[in-house]
Amino acid sequence: MLRAIAQKPQMPILNPTELYGTITFLGVVPDRAASLRAESRKTLTLHFEGVVGESHSGITRPSCVRVTSQYPKGTEIRNVRQLSILSAEELALMAADMGMDRLPPEYLGATLVLSGIPDLTLLPPNSRLISENGTSITVDMENGPCQFPACEIEMDFPGKGQGFMPAARNRRGVMAWVERPGSLTIGDKMRLHVPPQRVYLPLA
Repeated sequence: MLRAIAQKPQMPILNPTELYGTITFLGVVPDRAASLRAESRKTLTLHFEGVVGESHSGITRPSCVRVTSQYPKGTEIRNVRQLSILSAEELALMAADMGMDRLPPEYLGATLVLSGIPDLTLLPPNSRLISENGTSITVDMENGPCQFPACEIEMDFPGKGQGFMPAARNRRGVMAWVERPGSLTIGDKMRLHVPPQRVYLPLA
């Protein structure tokens, strides 16, 4: 009986959806110590460490203030913040709230911007974004707003940076890591795959 159970085929737990995002921007941050601002690219090569030539790449990273409730700052931990993914639609909403015609993703240190996936910032953790060529990205969690993009914006758009934090709430995109290496190019489509959605009752 146990052998029969063990041989039973496993059911997939990630569900492909009919939601597709089109890549409208790709970027790299060459030197995070110098600036958060990204430089645009037409194509990116992704390895298990992240984007080649990106200052956020690496299998591990030192823990930051976002996880001080879990680890002392500077602890070596798994790097699940290799990529910063933003929504074109949410960027437009941020720009409108800030009184700007357009909010360039470079100022937010974006790795890629997708158009076509509703409420991208609220994607469930562990969702996958898989391109047509098989390159796969795993969503870690929502990227909370911080002052660094506000400072970048303020340098070129005086008076606008102070509006970033409220405008970016629940619109700042998600952080992610590379599950299957490959390449991404402007115009590529990425399909959304999501895990089961349940409420954890002990904390409800």
